[in-house]
Amino acid sequence: MTTIGYHASHEQFAPSHLLECVQHAEQAGFEAAMCSDHFHPWNHTQGQSGFSWAWLGAALQATNLPMGLVCAPGYRYHPAIVAQAVATLAELFPGRIWPAFGSGQALNESITGEPWPSKNERNSRLRECVDIIRALWNGDTVTHHGSVDVVEATLFTLPDEKPSAFAAAITPATARWAASWADGLITIARPPGELKEVVDAFRENGGAQKPLYLQIQLSYARTDNRALTSAHKQWGTNIFDSSVLSELPTPDHFEAAAEFVEPDDLKDHVLISSSLSQHAQWLRDYEELGFDALFLHNVGPNQREFISAFAEEVLPTL
Repeated sequence: MTTIGYHASHEQFAPSHLLECVQHAEQAGFEAAMCSDHFHPWNHTQGQSGFSWAWLGAALQATNLPMGLVCAPGYRYHPAIVAQAVATLAELFPGRIWPAFGSGQALNESITGEPWPSKNERNSRLRECVDIIRALWNGDTVTHHGSVDVVEATLFTLPDEKPSAFAAAITPATARWAASWADGLITIARPPGELKEVVDAFRENGGAQKPLYLQIQLSYARTDNRALTSAHKQWGTNIFDSSVLSELPTPDHFEAAAEFVEPDDLKDHVLISSSLSQHAQWLRDYEELGFDALFLHNVGPNQREFISAFAEEVLPTL
């Protein structure tokens, strides 16, 4: 059966509010959770950027849910520190933490002042960082010189079971590349036909038996107009191609890029409806692609309303 999880959006909500949301989600019947990892929000309307690693410790303690996050080692996070953070959470909460690693976005990673590399360079650095992280999880003493440097690093606190290292991929090309080294894949929703290309690229190049997770952006409210308005206000800066999303460095740049985005433009990028039966059908369509977990991200501000309504009328149908 497909696991249905709740997505906690740090760029949109304060950590204290997200803690209440994830507790409510567990009580309502959601079976897992994941969170974003941002230094900046996408726009000023979202207006938050809590530190995900601190929040995960609190959320794992406050619930019994397994949880994950997507982060980009090698820029604002040195891979040895990422390895240590995950190992500590895995020791505290065995079997409940899974990190996914991606090539990053300038919005969050360029704050260090380093030149922002091309996509190919970022992929190369990502693979390098994942190898370092895994070696540290193995208990090795790591010295490495390359895109990042590590000197005589050893993790002394390790969990009994090594965590999985998922890859975050949006395009078929990245999914194809990640299939050979990642323990699983997480991607974001788009029309099922386009999404199937990402799934097939991963499965056919080494990922056939590995778990597949999907983060789904949706907007639910009691009226279609409210759902559409919320999506436009909160997520109108997020509908561009991945090559654009990864390059713009500040919320101001995203707001400038989205100046002419109209509410109806969101309909190809966010599942927008006041109909719970329509949302249920959309989720069943994604289930049929073979995802092991669906993480639902309501992009509007009405998190408790969304959790309660989906728990009552959507989750039981999946």
